[in-house]
Amino acid sequence: MTGSTGLRVLAVDDVPPALDELVHLLTDAPEVGEVRAAGDPLSALKMLQADHFDAVFLDISMPGLDGLELASLLAKLSSPPVIVFVTAHDGHAVTAYGIGAVDYLLKPVRAERLAAALGKVLKMVGDEPGKPQVDAMAALPVEIGGRTRYVRRADVRFVEAHGDYVRLHTKSGVHLVRMPISRLEEYWEGTGFSRVHRGYLVAIGAVLELRSDSAGGLLAHTDAGDVPVSRRHARELRDRLLQAAQRGELDRT
Repeated sequence: MTGSTGLRVLAVDDVPPALDELVHLLTDAPEVGEVRAAGDPLSALKMLQADHFDAVFLDISMPGLDGLELASLLAKLSSPPVIVFVTAHDGHAVTAYGIGAVDYLLKPVRAERLAAALGKVLKMVGDEPGKPQVDAMAALPVEIGGRTRYVRRADVRFVEAHGDYVRLHTKSGVHLVRMPISRLEEYWEGTGFSRVHRGYLVAIGAVLELRSDSAGGLLAHTDAGDVPVSRRHARELRDRLLQAAQRGELDRT
């Protein structure tokens, strides 16, 4: 079963540098909680029979048993993983989608394309009947002094856009994560966060009060700082705060 901190993914490629690069990209992706690696199809098949993985990122051109053949075998498992093919050649796309792959990535894999593929995987995993919805964004990995730690969504008061990154503002500090705010908004939709400005998301339960700034604009005050609220988002924010207050959700400390 998938944990709350992300997808369990198996990367399969018979070329070590390519496998290392794929593992590195997957490890850096915030959607992914655990990455395992297999250097040949038979090892991958044994791992998949012995353990559960949400997704397999699979090279096509491998000796012995190629990726297309392995994917056909995986489809027969009682709980098959989601398949994403990774290849240097684009000639197998029709066959790959025919087998049931959700995406087809060409090498060298770009982080943006990988993110799109992982979004499809998340949707597929969450749509499986009887399987709990994957909450891959309940905690985000951040690098601090060469170490990785996880910042819980529940501790984030507001999110600030910073180019291709976001700043997660918590009561204890600010943490930088490589992810556009639009993508994080998509993942955190329905989890208590609201877009209040082109560059900000705020946790509804973290808003202590609404204030006016010196120019007459609206600010949402939290214990981690003030968040600007644009005019187009002000009414929606007030409505959501009222609904949260009626449900007793504004008493967080």
